[in-house]
Amino acid sequence: MTRVFSGVKPTGHLTLGNYLGAMRQWVAVDQHRAEALFCIVDLHALTVDHDPARVRRLSRQAATLLLAAGLDPTLCTVFVQSHVDEHARLSYLLECVATDGEMRRMIQYKEKAAREQRRGGSVRLSLLTYPVLMAADILAYGTDEVPVGDDQAQHVELSRDLAVRFNRRYGHTFVVPRATLPAVAARVMNLQDPTSKMGKSDDTGPGIVYLLDEPDVVRKKVMRAVTDNGREVVYDRESRPGVANLLEILAACTGGDPEALAGAYESYGALKKDTAEAVVEVLRPVRDRHKELCADPGHVEGVLRDGAERARATARPTVDDAYRAIGLLPAVSRTTEEVVNAVG
Repeated sequence: MTRVFSGVKPTGHLTLGNYLGAMRQWVAVDQHRAEALFCIVDLHALTVDHDPARVRRLSRQAATLLLAAGLDPTLCTVFVQSHVDEHARLSYLLECVATDGEMRRMIQYKEKAAREQRRGGSVRLSLLTYPVLMAADILAYGTDEVPVGDDQAQHVELSRDLAVRFNRRYGHTFVVPRATLPAVAARVMNLQDPTSKMGKSDDTGPGIVYLLDEPDVVRKKVMRAVTDNGREVVYDRESRPGVANLLEILAACTGGDPEALAGAYESYGALKKDTAEAVVEVLRPVRDRHKELCADPGHVEGVLRDGAERARATARPTVDDAYRAIGLLPAVSRTTEEVVNAVG
């Protein structure tokens, strides 16, 4: 059976972009067709300045929202990255296979490092190496497919490169994964800056629709979305990015086609109104289910505990094989008799 792995980073509140670009696909398709693992990648949240209490809070919220969106723990595995030691164990081995040049070519590192340099600061070493940790997340589970937004495809390519390189040097150990991209709304853009992704780590507010926004807040944000020069509603990502973003969001919410939808509107106002209502209705069941789950925190904790146990059982044999393959001496366990004698 095909194995799928993907995750969300608890660096901010989950957004409409997370839902339309990834989570809905996980719920409607991936958990039914594959052996699917979905992870709160909290170790990745430590690569930037952070408030420890906020990371814990956002990790719990993200897990609750994944379940609220419809992930079923009887069909898939939902867990927290730091609860499974194999992620960190494998990450160091892969650092011994990756190169400095590969890390410094990663687009997100280059952008963030340059931004910090302009401010007179520097980024954490973990930001440079986190694509290797992401590769470990994927390779530990023998993952076949990684459903991601197009901005993460480069990291999946690195995972492929590291898997192939490790296999050639030390013997076949890892499955070589591939990225899969959703056909519509693979990258929902910021409503105030339609050339930038609607990212959960961006706190600009008005341009981001969060999954837990109240309906009136959603409507206000969409109605204030930046559009483009001219009055004609045309689907053109290059010359009309604002309108194209609204059309893609509407299409993703209603199951339509952005280009076909453009022909149904004569004004930006009508497009914004329909888009706002479509977003409100798409998010309504998620918000309602989230409220129910928050009233039963023990259920979420149980799902994460059971998920970590299943994930650990899946990952440990592969990671143990990688330790042996690269040349590390296996740990020797005590026999039952030795344990009894030591205790006695």
